[in-house]
Amino acid sequence: MTQISLLLKAMKIFKDRESAGKILASKLKSTQANLVLGIPRGGVVVAKEISQELNLPLDIIVTRKIPHPDQIELALGAVDSDGEIILGAGLEIEGLEELVKKEVEEIKRREQTYRQGKNPLNLKGKTVILVDDGIATGLTTLATIKYLKKHKVKKIILAVPVASNEALDKIKSEVEKLVILETPEYFNAVGQFYLNFLPVSDQEVIQLLSDE
Repeated sequence: MTQISLLLKAMKIFKDRESAGKILASKLKSTQANLVLGIPRGGVVVAKEISQELNLPLDIIVTRKIPHPDQIELALGAVDSDGEIILGAGLEIEGLEELVKKEVEEIKRREQTYRQGKNPLNLKGKTVILVDDGIATGLTTLATIKYLKKHKVKKIILAVPVASNEALDKIKSEVEKLVILETPEYFNAVGQFYLNFLPVSDQEVIQLLSDE
């Protein structure tokens, strides 16, 4: 058996976001928290399972990667709804201000669309479980964590099915607790660790939140 096939055999593959969320929820049963925050879109699907199992309110926290204009899969950094940015090392580019403005506008659109007129949950002094469906570079997650700290949360518990070691190095000192099911040595994209990784629509996120 080749080295590659051995690695594939050892690599954990999740059926879908819902099943990954159920596994995470089982690891969080004794966790004391006030609310669950999903990072749209896919993270909200995972977060829903956790919020149901722990009987906690669910909300969203929207941050966005800043894509390279010529290579959209390459993240220059990430931005939160206040316009605060985190840049990847050595990835500054001319016209960054315009790219950031575009992503902040998308953040605002998503917040309004997903909440359907509801006010965001109060974060100050709360212990939150922050959830995504996976973490590749860690830039968006780091921007989210810094946003939560700026808005005075008490404690951040980060729960994700899979994360790269690169991301883990950026994040592990920034949160009080980490619950990560898999940190594979070879990591290309989050989707490689799911059998079903279909795109999640705005309407699906609205439905998940409206059930609250």
